Amino acid sequence: MKEAFDYLSEKESIFKEIIEQHGIPIIPQRPQGFETLVLLILEQQVSIDSAKATFLKIKGRFENLVPEVLVAVTDEDFRSFGVSRQKTSYIKALATAILDKQIDLQSLPNKTPKQVREELIKIKGIGNWTIDIYLMFCLEEPDLLPIGDIAVVNTIKELLHIHDKNEMEIHSLQWSPYRSFATYLLWHHYLKKRNRTVVF
Repeated sequence: MKEAFDYLSEKESIFKEIIEQHGIPIIPQRPQGFETLVLLILEQQVSIDSAKATFLKIKGRFENLVPEVLVAVTDEDFRSFGVSRQKTSYIKALATAILDKQIDLQSLPNKTPKQVREELIKIKGIGNWTIDIYLMFCLEEPDLLPIGDIAVVNTIKELLHIHDKNEMEIHSLQWSPYRSFATYLLWHHYLKKRNRTVVF
């Protein structure tokens, strides 16, 4: 980790400034598997805190969050937990894909990020942002920039004055092979500036 942050600090002065001002960020980690993907679906386009509250409501009712259980939950029950119709369909699509053996989540750690993306992207409601976060938080992929993340994009705009996403991706190539760690620093700055604490 120190090697990654030292490398980034040499490549880009803003990273050195973030570390000097706010310290080293926490590296998010989550368990691999179905539960985390359900949480990530809930986190799409809403705050982490809001999604976690919804997730805990579901968990409070169904302690064992496995595909067999969630695929049978009614849309009305999901709505009572605060899950939209669209996200309900995404959770059920994921559960169905696992039950039908269209995807084996346990095999993903043995695959390349490209292979993981190719498998997960086939599931309705699992897009590049969800895959990026799963790769980073669960599979510890060190070299990803989730360009679909609003906080990342807004922080790059603020600190580097780059406003085009393609230009952001091109610029970020110089942070390789530690773009995930660059992302953690960008989030760190974003949250600290807003006096927010997030438990990933």
